[in-house]
Amino acid sequence: MNMGSFTQQFLQQIINGLSLGSIYSLIALGYTMIYGIIKLINFAHGDIYMLGAFIGFVATTKFQMSFLPALILAMVGAGLAGIIIERIAYRPMRNAPRIAVLITAIGVSFFLEYTMILIATPQPRTFPAVFSPTVYHFAGLVVNNQQILILVSALLLMAGLTYIVNHTKAGQAMRAVSFDPDAARLMGINIDRIISMTFALGSALAAAAGVLVGIYYNSIDPLMGTMPGLKAFIAAVVGGIGILPGAMMGGLIMGLVEAMVSGFFSSTFRDAAAFAILIIILLYKPSGLLGKNVKEKV
Repeated sequence: MNMGSFTQQFLQQIINGLSLGSIYSLIALGYTMIYGIIKLINFAHGDIYMLGAFIGFVATTKFQMSFLPALILAMVGAGLAGIIIERIAYRPMRNAPRIAVLITAIGVSFFLEYTMILIATPQPRTFPAVFSPTVYHFAGLVVNNQQILILVSALLLMAGLTYIVNHTKAGQAMRAVSFDPDAARLMGINIDRIISMTFALGSALAAAAGVLVGIYYNSIDPLMGTMPGLKAFIAAVVGGIGILPGAMMGGLIMGLVEAMVSGFFSSTFRDAAAFAILIIILLYKPSGLLGKNVKEKV
């Protein structure tokens, strides 16, 4: 491979990695928000992403919706599902030992996956072509309109979330609960409502990622959330779990590394690379790239 074609392939993989990474970022934001508020790793989050993809699929096939209404419906539907799951499964476990809550999250994950298999059968479904694919060539690089759509949608959603968290009353309350729940309660903040809102926001972002993946890969199935859910969790840990910019950065790093490994070595090692990153981060920077080392209070 000469230098010109290497550079070209390298740039091509960066384009591919950014669209994949922005999807991981959207899912990772949900993990990070929920962990930041109630210190829960919600392992059912990948299945909320799957649920969003199926709501988008039904909206576009049965109700003939175009992209934006289908995306909004999927986000609202998954947001409601997130609120219901928090209310039924997690709220009664709030003062339970961490391990019990973790097992509950895994149970919710299996419940969502196999309920969807019961409803929709395990067969992969072909997501309808919401857009006619258009391919753009410039300087030897190939970019399609779906990649542009994924990147733009993800950036807009991340910007919207950042605005909500940093510049609204509700965002201020979320940060207060994250910092000190007891003090927030004394200040008159309704903690249950804030936690429900956090689940709704995180679930809505995961659902948006599910619809975007359906459009990009044209295929969805009830177990599609398992591996992206794990990788988004790794992305959240890599960036620093509980830190919003960290989740965004971690997702993009994961997407770029996967694209590079697939492009220059073999796509077989793609998943192994994700877990190798997790091991390296846990060995050398356990709090994540943007995390601060905080001493555990005894």
